[in-house]
Amino acid sequence: MTDAVPPSAHPGADYPCRMSDLLRVEPGFRLSDIDPRSTPGFDGGKKDGVRELARGADELADLQERLFAGSLSGEGDGRSILLVLQAMDTAGKGGIVGHVVGQVNPQGVRAFAFKAPTEEEKSHDFLWRVRRRLPPAGYFGVFDRSHYEDVLIHRVHGFSTLEQIEQRYGVINDFESSLVGAGTALVKVMLHISPEEQKKRLTERLERPEKNWKYNPGDVDERLRWSAYQEAYQIALDRTSTTDAPWSVVPADHKWYARLAVQRLLLDALRGMHLEWPRGEYDVAAEKARLALA
Repeated sequence: MTDAVPPSAHPGADYPCRMSDLLRVEPGFRLSDIDPRSTPGFDGGKKDGVRELARGADELADLQERLFAGSLSGEGDGRSILLVLQAMDTAGKGGIVGHVVGQVNPQGVRAFAFKAPTEEEKSHDFLWRVRRRLPPAGYFGVFDRSHYEDVLIHRVHGFSTLEQIEQRYGVINDFESSLVGAGTALVKVMLHISPEEQKKRLTERLERPEKNWKYNPGDVDERLRWSAYQEAYQIALDRTSTTDAPWSVVPADHKWYARLAVQRLLLDALRGMHLEWPRGEYDVAAEKARLALA
């Protein structure tokens, strides 16, 4: 547990530790040591977690709107925020987008889900399609999967040589460092689900007709490579959790906890940007007088 930090000016900022400190991947981190059913930094149950998620929504929306308003007013400094979500199938990325990112003004959000690359995308370097989806100044970007597909899937399936993959870790670190240097707050999250919970969720998709559309037979094929994926994630976390762009690993067997943890990671990042409301480019008192006579 980390030391307590002073509360923010926002009323919801009174939890005892920064989630970004608690869940950060540091040297010596072992993914196998993390219990996917655990709830680090939170002692309550599901009802408490759902209540806390709702409690943090106003602050998240307020901070995101400050960021967005600054870009529209001309006073913005080019800053943005980008949430990168990586996980095994069924770990809850869509729920994060809907229940956490969905708490803010959608006008200021740019969300994109990366699928298998198209032929055009394959003709460029692996970051080409990622650069095209980066959030503009003032925006809240979300990547449902990301450039990490090109080291995770490629390592597991052998789509690239190990030498090429090792080179990509360095390219990714340089890319992310440049993003942060240009003013993008980067929040990288791995949702860590257990194979038992994944099987339960896949079974539910088959048993409930309204969830059949979510089921993909290919998910079972990937599930058979579970150990290989865990190894690939461990290596990627080791190579790319940097001072500029650290990873956070969020236990994800409890959906309610994963959503709360990601919300708090975003709040930590946005608070650290010290966002202020832009000032109007006019005399407020004079405009009040004009309006009173209109």
